[in-house]
Amino acid sequence: MRSTLNALALAASTTLVHAATLSDVCTTSYVQAALPADGTFEAITINSASVTATATTDSAVTGSVMYPDAVIDYCNVTFTYSHTGLNDSVTLQYWLPSPSNFQNRYLSTGGGGYAINSGSQSLPGGIMYGAVAGATDGGFGGFNTNFDAVFLLANGTINWPSVFMFGYQAHHEMSLIGKQFTKNFFGMNSTKLYAYYQGCSEGGREGFSQVQRFADEWDGAVIGAPAMRFAHQQTQHLWSNVVEQTLGYYPPPCELAKIVNETINACDSLDGKADGVVSRTDLCELNFNINSTIGMPYYCAATAAGTNPFHSTPALPVQNGTVSAEAVAVASKILDGMHDSQGRRVYLSYQPAATFDDATTQYNNATGKWELSVSGLGAEFPARLLELQDTSTFANLDNVTYDTLKGWILQGWQMYEDTLQTTWPDLTPFQEAGGKILHYHGESDDSIPTASSVRYHESVRSIMYPNLSFNESTKAMADWYQLYLVPGAAHCATNPLQPNGPFPQTNLQVLINWVENNSTPTTLNATVLQGTDLGQNQQICAWPLRPMWTGNGTTMECQYDQASIDTWIYDFDAWKMPVY
Repeated sequence: MRSTLNALALAASTTLVHAATLSDVCTTSYVQAALPADGTFEAITINSASVTATATTDSAVTGSVMYPDAVIDYCNVTFTYSHTGLNDSVTLQYWLPSPSNFQNRYLSTGGGGYAINSGSQSLPGGIMYGAVAGATDGGFGGFNTNFDAVFLLANGTINWPSVFMFGYQAHHEMSLIGKQFTKNFFGMNSTKLYAYYQGCSEGGREGFSQVQRFADEWDGAVIGAPAMRFAHQQTQHLWSNVVEQTLGYYPPPCELAKIVNETINACDSLDGKADGVVSRTDLCELNFNINSTIGMPYYCAATAAGTNPFHSTPALPVQNGTVSAEAVAVASKILDGMHDSQGRRVYLSYQPAATFDDATTQYNNATGKWELSVSGLGAEFPARLLELQDTSTFANLDNVTYDTLKGWILQGWQMYEDTLQTTWPDLTPFQEAGGKILHYHGESDDSIPTASSVRYHESVRSIMYPNLSFNESTKAMADWYQLYLVPGAAHCATNPLQPNGPFPQTNLQVLINWVENNSTPTTLNATVLQGTDLGQNQQICAWPLRPMWTGNGTTMECQYDQASIDTWIYDFDAWKMPVY
């Protein structure tokens, strides 16, 4: 019956939709008529009775680093679907622009951490460019319910459908349904619909989960700091803890902060510009001796306990002293990256000038000492996803060694190779379909190592262009896949320690111009969003070129520097299997 209703309603609306107002089309009945017809997607049933539609006008969106400030009108639509043979329900949310602002575009958005969506935070970034913007709850029970909450049916029993949904299936279905719904809603008929993606962190991994599998799903994807190489990445969060435990020193947070600040001060001008931004962490690695911080005084005032119920923080005492050799040893070992007990490289780590967030310690008021604080993001992976226990942390890391971490990586790599690992390097189908990838990563990311993105980009290059030289293959790949390292930026965000760093806030607009107008970027447009240089426009160099300023910091050139490039390339000799 719904198929007949769709045909009749849409036949009448096709010639009217572009002349209609938001209030005309943002109704339950209109949305129900625009839903994909029964049988459009095998084994998927859309529940038309679940439709909600709410119009919002003159909504001001401000303060996002992912898109500029704007005032938008949109229709907020939700509905559910189920899979044949499963007693499940997946909720989709689409924000649709007013008919007069629709620009024949669709945008999927991603999540972060163990969340498959970012709530309503990412959706405005589509509306302002005339795109329908979509989000999914993955079938986890609501947009505020994360994957880890439904991963286990009971201790020892994996909810495998949730793994596949989180891994890639939910985003694929959201795009398929969303694109057809968009065409129906706006009566597009044979008009080309441009499909895009934008996401960072876990959202970045979700983006690559589709690019690696479904060649024609999107015309282009903006992918930031992807949490790909999932087993390596999640376990890597525990590296700092195990270094502290192994070396027997738990530095006060203020001591590590001093090391970071002195690193920034020393490496700031290595790019030829003194602006408080470390644009060349590679030159920092080559030229800065972290031992020079030993003996430098540090001081941090006492802080009261945080009152945020969603992110409680304990009260901390005054921290003062001088940077110790033990703290520098811990910092150096963390930056050197994960190795096993035989000294073989297991994985990589953060760049100099990134904060040591994973190494944060806790203060024991009873003993008056700083102690290990187990990384929750790191511990949950082995505790829940490997040991299959309904817990998100360990009480301690007793008997956990460098080799233990390697073992957890191997176990997770094998368990989730086809779902969460997300490192398939041959993107030929996507490239041949005409797809474009705009990949970016903050150079001072303290959650996902920046070199992780370089590793994947270089894996794709070497796999897809085995018979071309480095320069030839890099040039060929730049026609459809480009990587940008964002100076000073933290994890999917600006960095308060390097406030004058630029951030690429208009990535989606750059991608749209690339896809729709064949305007291939040579540098990435960015804006300083804080600090004394607030509002200043800057350009970011495309990998492997690196920024160098001349004329007292007034002119930037993107240079080829082999010694710098070499610092980003690693030999993972702890593994016999390739690490893409």
